[in-house]
Amino acid sequence: MGVKPLRIDLNADLGEGGPQDEALLTLVTSANVACGGHAGDRQSMLATVKLAKAHHVKVGAHPSYPDRTNFGRLSIAIEAEPLFDSLLQQINALKAVCDELGVDLHHVKPHGALYNDAAQDPALGRILIRVIEAINPKLKLMILAGSPLVTQARRAGLEVIEEAFADRGYLADGRLAPRSRPGALIEDTHKVLEQVSSIVEEQKVTAVTGESVSCQATSLCLHGDTPQALEFARAIRASLEHQE
Repeated sequence: MGVKPLRIDLNADLGEGGPQDEALLTLVTSANVACGGHAGDRQSMLATVKLAKAHHVKVGAHPSYPDRTNFGRLSIAIEAEPLFDSLLQQINALKAVCDELGVDLHHVKPHGALYNDAAQDPALGRILIRVIEAINPKLKLMILAGSPLVTQARRAGLEVIEEAFADRGYLADGRLAPRSRPGALIEDTHKVLEQVSSIVEEQKVTAVTGESVSCQATSLCLHGDTPQALEFARAIRASLEHQE
């Protein structure tokens, strides 16, 4: 039996070598699958997509700057066309696996530094849009709720999934707090549930500096590579089901 629909989509970044992927795929409704840029290979993609299919979880591509050394978490200097080619290759690699297993590729969510950079930089946003247009314009783009790329992608005709984070702190301008900043990573289950409730019930988050920030999201992310990921997922799932 697949997971029941929730008030808000619950997604996780998976296929990155974490030991909890199989358990997480019984709790989430969408999976963002690493496809070679920062982590992942054909074997990990096959394993993750098979599990997602078994649990009726939507599959998205999770491409990155081509930088496995730094797990895609550092901004790198790369020209537009080499980046376009890399993202095209990454997403097509996952699409080939999905096609082989009879699974629809549902969305694209950039990873790490590329996610944060493209959310604010129109040039990078345009590269992502071009890649999606080249592969399948019906693919949805999952990106930071309220960011400039939301408007840019919609103007280009893409369907956008606005995403908020259960386990990350925010800045007052709506961007994610850098991981080096205190409060950037939420490591307490009670605080995670408080943030989830604020996003779902009030469409806002509280920044690490105390300001209230609007956050109108249709999907919630938790990071599958954190030690508390499974604990968080179980608690969030229970909380969302209780709200039904």
